[in-house]
Amino acid sequence: MGQARNTSLRGTRPCAAHDQRTASTYILGAICPKDGKGAALVLPACNIAAMNLRLAEIATGIAPGKHAVLLDQAGWHMSARLIVPQSITLVPLPAKCPELNPQENVWQFMRDNRLSNRVFKSYEDILDHCSHAWKRLVDQPWRIMSIGSREWPTGSDQRVLV
Repeated sequence: MGQARNTSLRGTRPCAAHDQRTASTYILGAICPKDGKGAALVLPACNIAAMNLRLAEIATGIAPGKHAVLLDQAGWHMSARLIVPQSITLVPLPAKCPELNPQENVWQFMRDNRLSNRVFKSYEDILDHCSHAWKRLVDQPWRIMSIGSREWPTGSDQRVLV
């Protein structure tokens, strides 16, 4: 299942694996809590070019007659240089309100259960681990439904929240 949590006595810090090397990657993903689906790319950068790739990937998973709404205000999410497919609408949320974005719960779940307290052998190992973690999530549609469900945005059966 998930990774065991580190525990320690009150007033002390738990031991955790750490590494002084610095390499990272980004999981650029989106979920549909209504259908329990997700789409993501694991990329070395998080910028406008990566966001365009993400939008194209999400668009391939949108069912005919459905529409996706992407929520956030990151700089690369709202750029005029984005190529936004017609089946996607970008909706800026108020700043510093992650509780309004269901995707934030996914990232917290991934950090808590799949991606923290690890030392990787190589950059390829990071990519493989991130890809595997995302695939495990999308293989569990009930978990996506549970993690990402919100009542406030569901007004129409035509909208899919990602």
